[in-house]
Amino acid sequence: MLIINQRIRRSFVSGIAATTLFSSATAAVAVPYLQPGPEPAVHTQKAFAPQDTFTAKWTRADARQIKRMSDPGAGSRQSSMPAEYTMPNVPQDFPDMSNEQVWVWDTWPLTDANANQYSVNGQEIIFSLVADRNLGFDDRHVFAKIGYFYRPAGIPANLRPTNGGWTYGGLVFDEGVTGKIFKDQSYSHQTQWSGSARIFPGGEIKLFFTDVAFYRDAEGKDIKPYDPQIALSVGMVHANKKKGVWFTGFKNVIPLLSADGTYYQTGEQNPYFNFRDPFTFEDPAHPGETFMVFEGNSAMPRESAVCTAKDLGYQAGDPYAETVEQVNASGATYQIGNIGLARAKNKDLTKWEFLPPILSANCVTDQTERPQIYMKDGKYYLFTISHRGTYAAGLDGPEGVYGFVGNGIRSDYQPMNQGSGLVLGNPTNLNFNAGFPYAPDYNQPLGHFQAYSHYVMPGGLVQSFIDTIGTEGNFRRGGTLAPTVKIDIEGASSAVDHSYGSNGNGLGGWADIPANRNVNPVEQIKQQIKLLLEQLIKRLH
Repeated sequence: MLIINQRIRRSFVSGIAATTLFSSATAAVAVPYLQPGPEPAVHTQKAFAPQDTFTAKWTRADARQIKRMSDPGAGSRQSSMPAEYTMPNVPQDFPDMSNEQVWVWDTWPLTDANANQYSVNGQEIIFSLVADRNLGFDDRHVFAKIGYFYRPAGIPANLRPTNGGWTYGGLVFDEGVTGKIFKDQSYSHQTQWSGSARIFPGGEIKLFFTDVAFYRDAEGKDIKPYDPQIALSVGMVHANKKKGVWFTGFKNVIPLLSADGTYYQTGEQNPYFNFRDPFTFEDPAHPGETFMVFEGNSAMPRESAVCTAKDLGYQAGDPYAETVEQVNASGATYQIGNIGLARAKNKDLTKWEFLPPILSANCVTDQTERPQIYMKDGKYYLFTISHRGTYAAGLDGPEGVYGFVGNGIRSDYQPMNQGSGLVLGNPTNLNFNAGFPYAPDYNQPLGHFQAYSHYVMPGGLVQSFIDTIGTEGNFRRGGTLAPTVKIDIEGASSAVDHSYGSNGNGLGGWADIPANRNVNPVEQIKQQIKLLLEQLIKRLH
């Protein structure tokens, strides 16, 4: 593996000169130039037992590497971030995958315990948060439902319809099913948020999701904190060429976990707390056990939360270090995101116990959404997503994917890519204000809010949804899936594969979420043979 001294790291960053390093064992490697600033915290990647109390920290010293990689000379509408860690620009004339039936955002595939993605009888299947298009796009969150899409498997992206070739199958749950679990039935409205879907022998599907109740008055003000619960519902998947895909079951919901106030912040501690997005998996190092990661906040009362020297993470004597007093006085204590861990207590996965968080981002960011564990070459990669607008005071970074690498589920996780954590951000200029998806700043690149809710798939493919493309006076809202992109992962580093896709710009097919495993693949084989015959006939003519 090529080892690069931190003090000679240079690359092309919006016109800054570059230094390229070579190794006989690797291809040319270019790494971003770093502006003056603090060194990242030291992380060993050492693994601990899942039940251990050690929690890795994404520190302020780590997160400040993002600004160090930013080009201070990047002008209006230019990206200031390294191309290696930036999603290619998505065109504004994007197609809609649902044919304007629903808004679509957070999406997850049908997987097994190892995150392999499955087709069933020749049909690929995904689950998405959806909402009625009569709602404003920014009103969708409190009215979200879980819907599903399907399409024939095994067809290359360049041979599919432009919008990805998905058929919208409808909602997973009948009206009223998911609202039954709440003890307080006086909720004003009830919604479903993100999760994950596991397939088991016989076509059984265990759908883990976030079941949410809101308690608001007629003016939309909270009467009491909202109630998010991690929940499970079980159904069966059915698929054939004639009827497509449909489900039976999903008539009951089992509550699994509610924030405990010990490890994970509650509504009483902070009415704006986060607790959601379950992702389940098995660990080869612990056969027979099933684990779950999810988004949480560190369990401190909002008004009395504090940052510690470990949260800051500065190395001794670093001239660019902040003091604990400075950070606590800045308001950074309101941003205390973490990634939680739970362990199943039975084989049916209906009973779970909390374990301490595996990562905290105290005084770095408030949101560590849709976490997932991704395994490659014996390493454990913890990926999450975060917004530019949820960074703590004194920090900044793009909307997108952030990654950490260790030697086990619970590790002293090392933030990837120069110790920053940034893996795949939207084109962003940190020299200018962000604006908002509904009011993008004129000076930002067209893609500043282009994609969010990324999910890393087998082979380093990454899917996401389109939020907003454009700037002040000329922008288009999304509500459909973005083109798939690819990242190459090697050790603690990653880079966007700009050769991926058929257009030479690093963008793959729209809404392309390919299965890499098949349940009863006969229909897929038939489809592939038919496709080959059609191509042969075209060539003969």
